[in-house]
Amino acid sequence: MATTDNFYSRLVAWMKIILPLTALGLLSTLFLISRHIDPTKSIPIAEIDLEQRAQDQGATNAAFAGVTGGGDEVMITAETARPSPENPRLINAEDITATMQLVSGTVVTVTSDRGNMDQSDLDASLIGNVKIDTTTGYKVTTERLDARLDVLHAETPGPVSGVGPPGDLTAGRMVLTGDEETGQAHLVFTDGVKLVYTPQPSEDIDQ
Repeated sequence: MATTDNFYSRLVAWMKIILPLTALGLLSTLFLISRHIDPTKSIPIAEIDLEQRAQDQGATNAAFAGVTGGGDEVMITAETARPSPENPRLINAEDITATMQLVSGTVVTVTSDRGNMDQSDLDASLIGNVKIDTTTGYKVTTERLDARLDVLHAETPGPVSGVGPPGDLTAGRMVLTGDEETGQAHLVFTDGVKLVYTPQPSEDIDQ
């Protein structure tokens, strides 16, 4: 019986030494294994993202506002806008809405898929699915509209189609200009204008 108690005591004593050493060994093994994991492996992805962001520097929900020499207010907003890689003075934008509040009271709203604005020349081009809507009743579509930002002047280098107070119309070109002296805006259709006149319904007057 004494031998058994003696063996048990020795076993307990040895276990008190062996178990802590085993635990220490396991911990050091974990640390050694963790040293083989390279945490910098994820950095190249982050660097690529930062480099791409630096190249694609720009803004979302960008806005530009100004006043022409004749007092017409111009506001241009875009979903995204960033400088052109080839020409830093050129701003490329997407999902554009341009609003022109004319001195005469007329409001012209233009939307397009994309466009660009030259900061030095103060001009802009709206390209792709261009829609022009005026409070005087004109709704016109075209593929491109070139406009000045310092004076009221916008024109389409290509054909337009739409509707207006007179009826349905198509033309090879459209020009919007303003008279700085009177403040009046002039919308002119040229180059093969075709108009399908729509008579306005007359009101019946009770006698």
